[in-house]
Amino acid sequence: MQYEIKKLDKFKYIEEGEGEPLVLLHGLFGALSNYEHLIAFFRRTHKVIVPMLPMFELDLLHTSVGGFAKYINKFIEKMGYKNYHLLGNSLGGHIALVHILKHPENVQSLILTGSSGLYESGMGDSYPRRGDYDYIKKKTELTFYDPATATPDLIDEVYKICNNRLQLIRILALAKSAIRNNLGEELGQIKQPTLLVWGNQDTVTPPFVAHEFNKLIPNSELKFIDKCGHAPMMEQPAEFNAILEEFLAKIQKSAATLA
Repeated sequence: MQYEIKKLDKFKYIEEGEGEPLVLLHGLFGALSNYEHLIAFFRRTHKVIVPMLPMFELDLLHTSVGGFAKYINKFIEKMGYKNYHLLGNSLGGHIALVHILKHPENVQSLILTGSSGLYESGMGDSYPRRGDYDYIKKKTELTFYDPATATPDLIDEVYKICNNRLQLIRILALAKSAIRNNLGEELGQIKQPTLLVWGNQDTVTPPFVAHEFNKLIPNSELKFIDKCGHAPMMEQPAEFNAILEEFLAKIQKSAATLA
């Protein structure tokens, strides 16, 4: 399904459907395809928003978790979203965490899946040799439980990024920023209902990371999906969507009771 990419000032984004805003933040090698199934499902009940993170457009000084958190805050302020649900995968989860810690007032709930912020294993201990397609293919496949989920198009996109010296410098800067920006001591400040959805076979942010998030975020619940790696919304979309739908319905019911 093709979605219209809208533009407002410096911001590019997708906005589909009507209802409570559901803001989706993609990860380091993320793209719109990551959320294709999620958008198609939740546009029936929510206003689904996917801001395009300018991974290769910010200056190096602001190419960091904090820099992107500021960018997202400016985007949300510009769009005027209130009482929104915030969902992030991988680096997108990390950005969502920094955002909610600094600007909790309008966030209704938080959803993290394969999020960095405590621990993550990146591209590995060795830097990829530029032009080493097999290396990139294997590393991309390791993101998933089923290697076939890493389509040729996805592998080609990651290869293209890693084979561009300037883009690779930004990717490495972001990866290092994520490792430095450990949020363990701050997570107890999050008051919003939080859903953690993790792949049982996630090797980038392994299951112990999910348990640690669950322990540190007070009002959180943890769900695991089997035969699933670092991107549950891509690899097991039906199960992911069912878990998220139940969580959002519970929040809506709770809000109606309080009203």
